[in-house]
Amino acid sequence: MPLPSARPPGSNLLSNPPPEAPADPMSDPALKKQVELARGVAYHLLKGIKMIGMYRHNESKYGEYLQKAHAALAQFHQEFGPLTLKVDLTNFQLHKQDLFAEDSQLPYKFFKDGIRQLIFRQGFTVEELTTFTVIALSDPDRGAEDLNAQLWRAQMPHFEYIMVEGFRMDEFSEEEIQVEVDKVVDYLQRRLRTASEDFLRFARVTEEDLEMKLDNVEQMRGVVITGVTADAGFKARVQKDVHDEENQRLFPKLISAVFQVVESGVDDAELLTDMFTQLLDAMLLQEDFTIINQVVLKLKAMEQRSGSDSAVGRLLRNFLARMGEEQRVNRVAEIIRFTRLKNPQDIVRYLSNLGSDSVPLLLDALEVVELPENRTLLCDVLIPFAKDHPDPFVNRLQSDKPQIVRDMIYVLDRSNHPEKLKFFSTVLRSKNLAVKLEVMGIIARGRTGEARKLIAAMLEDDNQPVRIQAARVLPEFDREKAFLDLMKLVKDPKFEKRSPEEHEAFYAAIGSTGVTGAIQYFTQVLQVKAGLFNKDKVKQDKILAVAGLGGACNIQTAKLLQEVIEDKSQPPEVVNHAKLHLGRVRKALFGSADKEG
Repeated sequence: MPLPSARPPGSNLLSNPPPEAPADPMSDPALKKQVELARGVAYHLLKGIKMIGMYRHNESKYGEYLQKAHAALAQFHQEFGPLTLKVDLTNFQLHKQDLFAEDSQLPYKFFKDGIRQLIFRQGFTVEELTTFTVIALSDPDRGAEDLNAQLWRAQMPHFEYIMVEGFRMDEFSEEEIQVEVDKVVDYLQRRLRTASEDFLRFARVTEEDLEMKLDNVEQMRGVVITGVTADAGFKARVQKDVHDEENQRLFPKLISAVFQVVESGVDDAELLTDMFTQLLDAMLLQEDFTIINQVVLKLKAMEQRSGSDSAVGRLLRNFLARMGEEQRVNRVAEIIRFTRLKNPQDIVRYLSNLGSDSVPLLLDALEVVELPENRTLLCDVLIPFAKDHPDPFVNRLQSDKPQIVRDMIYVLDRSNHPEKLKFFSTVLRSKNLAVKLEVMGIIARGRTGEARKLIAAMLEDDNQPVRIQAARVLPEFDREKAFLDLMKLVKDPKFEKRSPEEHEAFYAAIGSTGVTGAIQYFTQVLQVKAGLFNKDKVKQDKILAVAGLGGACNIQTAKLLQEVIEDKSQPPEVVNHAKLHLGRVRKALFGSADKEG
């Protein structure tokens, strides 16, 4: 029996030549060098992973273990730009060439999550490589988040990845599946469209919705709808699974899909803005600022490639404007009002992306925040705005709430605005004593002529604590001038009418100047011999001179105080005061008060 022909009768082998084999990429020297450098990156990455596996507890050394892999990656970037790896089941590939010498489990973790390409861009840091490696080593089967979700939260500005998503059912063809999926997507899309002013609305599907709108859909995400009544335990488990699915996997995958739509060439900025706004509101409801910041970072990277006048540039500006709208700033204020934040830097990044138009809203939010650490966090965010636009902060210095005034002082002081002393001068006219004293301490750190002038004016203030504070800080500017100003005041007859506490504080301030004239003046007072009619006056002057020596607080005055203690001609009250001040001086100089002689 003749064998069947391997080709149809009448066919001509020469008329249908076999297709030419594709060219070998390794025959091109440039492509060959790319593959070799990429294999070097893969080789050192595996070695770094091995070291991390051996010393998993020593997290501070991870960057050191990956240093060679990072150097190899930097060399690739320098010569060829971004490194784009194709993710296969058991290997990473570049130009269809395997990079690992042997099959590895590492690529499979990315592959099973739908990640098909990894892109390492120029500027990829050791810290980013460490974060990427730790994520790659995590095991979702043992409780870790999906790699996709972890990569979204990591916020690596020089790393990107591309995913594919699909639906598959063994008993249906792809066309039938597409019809069923289109029904679900179309329904959810209609739920997302709304003319309501409630910007925080997001799509929700109820059991009644499924019965009315999805009659022909029998299976969604592998869960078969049956007539069996669910018990309370089953409902709780389902609710927990839905919550975990929504927070850990759904939103990152949804946002990844949205970005794929943007990158496909859609240039309708308004449509994209509405879509991203709904995602923003959903994230705010979930209090997930990490993903919001990742979206902003991704949009900024895309804007750099496309230009600020592109659709992506307009989308970024619109998205940042929506982030700073009143209802969303109020939502952030509600979150930080009483809550001790687990990741405060995520809130800082969110608020730092807002424009100056949001400053009044942020100041209103500051008034309701009650946790001190969260108030400081919000004040730190406002500091850059105060340098360029100080008016809203200066206006609130007149607030009747002392804490708001303190916050504004903190912000204006840290902003280093050139006219901040002018702003603080208005607070010095405040009736709130505590605020005035606090501002004086801040002004004293200025060390400028204008600051000294403001402090010197406070020596004549109506409040005694303000005058005492002014006397204490005045020597920090110019000691000689402070000595002259303070001596002029203490020799004024009106000074006699002030309280003993103020007398002692002013003499201590004179002593703190440390000038030769002050020490000589105190020594002369202590050598005065009392007469019959001025005994009390001389004693009080000597007590004040002792306070002045104590205010100087140096070795010379310590010896002088010791001499006063040993002088048998001194009144007992003067000797007791000298012992007290000598103990304070010794404690300040040597850390402990020695036993007085």
